[in-house]
This record gives sequence, structure tokens and C-alpha cells, in this order.
Amino acid sequence: MDNITIIAVASIITAGITICIGVIAPALGEGRAISSALSSLAQQPDAAATITRTLFVGLAMIESTAIYCFVVSMILIFANPFWNHVIAQSTGR
Repeated sequence: MDNITIIAVASIITAGITICIGVIAPALGEGRAISSALSSLAQQPDAAATITRTLFVGLAMIESTAIYCFVVSMILIFANPFWNHVIAQSTGR
């Protein structure tokens, strides 16, 4: 195997692991937040507007972690700086 193939395989495996691990925690956090919000709404229906607004802000913040993991994996797959470095070295520039 040449260096470009090794870097490609390592990048694809790392991108997959990044998505797998980076999405599990936000998914569990979102489930727990929704469960708590529904429990709070059942106990205090008068505070529905406040609970819902806070829930949406919290879900957006939780989801940003999964989006960051997705962006990192896309960079590893499509815009990998290591590939450019190895290609530049192999061509002698």
C-alpha cells in the first residue's frame, strides 16, 4: 500500500468513528431533554410556553455537537489536508 491509500483508509475509518461516537451522546441527551420536558409539561401545563422555548434552545445547543462531528468527518473525507501534503511530497514540490 502506498501512503495515499493508507491516509485514505485511515481518514474514512476516522470519519466513521467520529460520526458513531459523536452522535450517540447528543441523541441520548436529546431524548433525555424531551423526556424531562414532557414530564414538566404534564406537571405544570401553565408553564408550557417557557418550557417549550427552553427545550428548543437546549435541543439546538445539543444538536450543534452532532453537527460539529459531521463537519469534521466531511472534512476528513472530502477536504483532507493530509492528502494534499502527501501528494505534494510525492510529486517533489
